[in-house]
Amino acid sequence: MKQNKYDDANFFSAYEKMPRSVQGLEAAGEWYVLKTLIPNLQNKNVLDLGCGFGWHCRYAREQQASSVVGVDISEKMLQKAREMTNDPLISYIKMPIEEIHFSNAPFDVVISSLAIHYIESFELICKKVNDCLATGGTFVFSVEHPIFTSRSEQDWYYDDKGNTVHWPVDNYAAEGVRETTFLTENVIKYHRTISTYINDLIHAGFSINAVKESTPSDEMLKNIPGMKDETRRPMFLMISAEKK
Repeated sequence: MKQNKYDDANFFSAYEKMPRSVQGLEAAGEWYVLKTLIPNLQNKNVLDLGCGFGWHCRYAREQQASSVVGVDISEKMLQKAREMTNDPLISYIKMPIEEIHFSNAPFDVVISSLAIHYIESFELICKKVNDCLATGGTFVFSVEHPIFTSRSEQDWYYDDKGNTVHWPVDNYAAEGVRETTFLTENVIKYHRTISTYINDLIHAGFSINAVKESTPSDEMLKNIPGMKDETRRPMFLMISAEKK
């Protein structure tokens, strides 16, 4: 099933108000870790899957990428991306990630930020990304951490005074659909284990360069209220893999 919640007016309005939507990558809690996994982009052809407002596309061009293609299923997201982009070497395509097809392995780097956990088959995505990458190309992506997605509730366990006691993990090995709430809407996410992420990449012909789990930076801990709780469980998983 291909979800497109972002073209719902209420959902999109709520998303537009998120700090990462207003302030860009520096307001994205996982960015300071994710960017360390992105290779040198100078003179590289880059594909961004689930590009949203185009923040990663514009970052790639700031790093002197030769060309950038952003793909997203949402017309509202792409409209915003185009409004914020003034660069003929960045192009945007309306397309579900599951349907990408680029012949002749045209890309050196494929990036995807917080989109793949909305897609049913990671195995399919690994194959499609491998097909469109040049040999030696890099696939860098972030997803909600399996510890975060294991339960549909995706919330802390609280005591009778409302204090956070711990982050519960349950049904971890039971991969598949999780119906949960994000912003104003019910959404469907797909839970899979860390081993599935890694093994699907290996089976598709990738070697693993790095695996990272999100932790807040010292600056975030100092300046953002409540951020200390983010040291108690990882919210995001980030992987860099290379096409063999």
